[in-house]
Amino acid sequence: MKLRNITIFVVILLLLDQALKIWIKTHLCIDEAIEIFPWFQLRFIENNGAAFGMQIANAGGFDWGKLLLSLFRMVMIGLLGYYIYYLTRKRKDMPKGAIIGLAMILAGAVGNLIDSMFYGMIFTASTPLTVATLGEGYSSFLMGKVVDMFYFPLFQWNSVPSWLDFLVDHNNYFFGAIFNLADSYICVAAGYMILFQWKAFDTEE
Repeated sequence: MKLRNITIFVVILLLLDQALKIWIKTHLCIDEAIEIFPWFQLRFIENNGAAFGMQIANAGGFDWGKLLLSLFRMVMIGLLGYYIYYLTRKRKDMPKGAIIGLAMILAGAVGNLIDSMFYGMIFTASTPLTVATLGEGYSSFLMGKVVDMFYFPLFQWNSVPSWLDFLVDHNNYFFGAIFNLADSYICVAAGYMILFQWKAFDTEE
């Protein structure tokens, strides 16, 4: 598979991810929701960089955890990008599906890193009462918050045992995680590769 085609594919995925995030950020307040169906909402939240709307603990002061996570992602993105380059140049036998899966993971990782890198510098802060606008930023490079919006309140699970609290949100909806398009790229690609493409990597020299 040609590297040019993979690059175009990654760029398209990134544009879709960023277009949706920017629209959400500039049209909704924090925790505001648009109901598409009773079981599917676009609900705007932000987090410090963890997947599925989870928060990174910060005891106060400078957020070193956030910075280290961003730097780690940069290193992993560089390694993954080089690996895709290697496969397209040296592994002509590598199935296209495996390379596409890796490209989706790369696009997802880059998509969330872009939020951290630039959103804090170019957008005003989002709050439960105000919509963000382009302007004076709320944080520095690598310290921006990641935008999440996909929410599926499928069914409520009342009287959840305390050790299963992580499976429900504050309204007791099962798997109340809120995630974005970049998270979806990563999860779909990882699941597809585990189920259908794992043998492709066993044959690598």
